[in-house]
Amino acid sequence: MKHNKKFIYPKCVRSNVDGQRIYDIDGGKFKLPSVTTILSATQTAEKREKLEQWRQREGVENAARIVASSGARGTAMHKILEKWILEEGYMDMTTVGQEAHNMAKRVIEQGLCNVTEYYGSETVLYYPGLYAGQTDLIANHKGEMAVIDFKQTNKPKKREWIEDYCIQLAAYTMAHNFIHRTNITKGVIMMCSKDNFYQEFVIAGLEMKKYMHQWLKKVDQYYEEMRGKD
Repeated sequence: MKHNKKFIYPKCVRSNVDGQRIYDIDGGKFKLPSVTTILSATQTAEKREKLEQWRQREGVENAARIVASSGARGTAMHKILEKWILEEGYMDMTTVGQEAHNMAKRVIEQGLCNVTEYYGSETVLYYPGLYAGQTDLIANHKGEMAVIDFKQTNKPKKREWIEDYCIQLAAYTMAHNFIHRTNITKGVIMMCSKDNFYQEFVIAGLEMKKYMHQWLKKVDQYYEEMRGKD
């Protein structure tokens, strides 16, 4: 996979302030809430209720274990994929690491096989005054420039279950287009379950625009609520 260095992406420091992830861009030039922070803060009451119902069904302690295990597996899978893209050798021989290696292999074989060149890996993106985030890959996917995110899951997902992931891609796409003067209209979610089932979800064109509008509504809601707390 060729590395095209036409874009210069900023450095950042991430921190947690009052439970929110904040990006410090270019040595304090911008301090902005993360995309995931805004998505979490603007969750619907229905979604929060469903999450709480799941916790109660699983039991609070077991639910916490499931979340922690999923997080560790996802972190390991992301690191393996990042090192593969950068052509740096990396092995994680822990139990979680071995699971993650198998999942990453599926993503490489069935997803990244369609990527001819990339512009940035673990790429920091921001929209001045509004938000920041880090996407997994900016690359050429099947002949089109795209924002790509890797996701792990405990079980395969239906398309309607991943709305937040789609909105997240739209947020990153808007930021890239604004700062780097691009016209990206495609986002790709490359997902693998812990039993090594690969799924790929593509949003593009009018659907991407729809998710951009949804994202902007969430940004407005977030800042209105923040002003209300002052």
